[in-house]
Amino acid sequence: MGIHTIRLPDVGEGIAEAELVEWHVSIGDQIEEDDVVAAVMTDKAAVEVPSAVAGKVVWLGGEIGDLIAVGAKLIQLEVAGDGNDSLADVVTAAEATVDDADEPATSPTPVAENEEAKQTAPKPVASKRPMTTRVSGAKPLAAPSVRARAREEGVDLRSVPGTGPAGRISHQDLSDFIESGGATPVAPGAHVKNNSVKEVKVIGMRRKIAEKMSLSKSRIPHITIVEEIDMTELEELRLALNKKHAGARPKLTLLPFLMRAIVEAVREQPELNARFDDDAGVIHQYGAVNIGIATQTDNGLNVTVVQHAEAANLWQNAQRVSDLADAARAGTIRLEDLTGGTITITSLGAMGAIATTPIINHPEVAIVGVNKMQIRPMWDGQQFQPCKMMNISCSFDHRVIDGWDAAVFVQKLKTLLESPAMLFVES
Repeated sequence: MGIHTIRLPDVGEGIAEAELVEWHVSIGDQIEEDDVVAAVMTDKAAVEVPSAVAGKVVWLGGEIGDLIAVGAKLIQLEVAGDGNDSLADVVTAAEATVDDADEPATSPTPVAENEEAKQTAPKPVASKRPMTTRVSGAKPLAAPSVRARAREEGVDLRSVPGTGPAGRISHQDLSDFIESGGATPVAPGAHVKNNSVKEVKVIGMRRKIAEKMSLSKSRIPHITIVEEIDMTELEELRLALNKKHAGARPKLTLLPFLMRAIVEAVREQPELNARFDDDAGVIHQYGAVNIGIATQTDNGLNVTVVQHAEAANLWQNAQRVSDLADAARAGTIRLEDLTGGTITITSLGAMGAIATTPIINHPEVAIVGVNKMQIRPMWDGQQFQPCKMMNISCSFDHRVIDGWDAAVFVQKLKTLLESPAMLFVES
């Protein structure tokens, strides 16, 4: 038997370290070749790390939230054959874990040369990760029979310490709590005090979002303009096109129309389709309109990028938006699909409000926010008419975009969206 060490691979050009966001294995697990052992987060995306060999996990190289250098030891496996590392390295790693955690760890035991080879294999080494325990007062974990008994005894399970995995409460835990005099009757329908405090470590995608938002707000002086748009004609056109091409072409949402409107607007104002290198004091204006689409996933907000929106029609952009959103939510998005944006769209869809104040995706200089669409009475000069109205909230980097230019851009979008036939007229 031998030891095989998996090191953090090169996860992207120019990336020196990555954040450990998830372990897929535990000490003692038997894994197969190509099994994913961990997930790490770079500045751009989450990356899964597979194992090149089959073996038994004997050491883990970090805790969730740790920054791991590219090339550093990530995990060690007990494998058939010689492996690629020495037994001493596992012992050293285990001792380091003990030093860090001030806890005893199980380490390999020296053996005589004439003992069987299988006895030379190291015992599982203690992981650096702390055991997960339930926060006092948080939602309890317990079997249905334990819950039923607690109801009969009038015990609030949120007050019962659990000794099982993740703080799971057993019958013995419940008995110990009752015998200690901790049980207090709970009247049916009564409200119970909840003094729990749950600590949630900011890691992975949430940490990257926090860093990005802090950078944007600290560096960029935002100016936001809110304008209302009469979407009645565009919605009629969108529904008609979807009905005409049902099953033959991708379904059109509002986004492809807005993307086309942005393409037309920045054609006249290229300074809006730009990135500002504020360290060098240089503005880069782009011919390519690479539109970032803010996409909500289980891990937080991703900004996927539709490259060269200026070279695609409505249906092509609709398909690309859909494909990128699916990949982002499935965690299979490519790094190149998260970079290179020149202007961003953010939308909360039906959950949106009357107005928002979008934060610019640094180092871009503009972002277009889509708000909720609703029917409102609008005065046409003679009477009120029901119209499908939607506000757009656009934020700009006031260091490089003047208020007048920002207003011109917003009015151009308004004109194009209210008269959607203009989106199909060649410039």
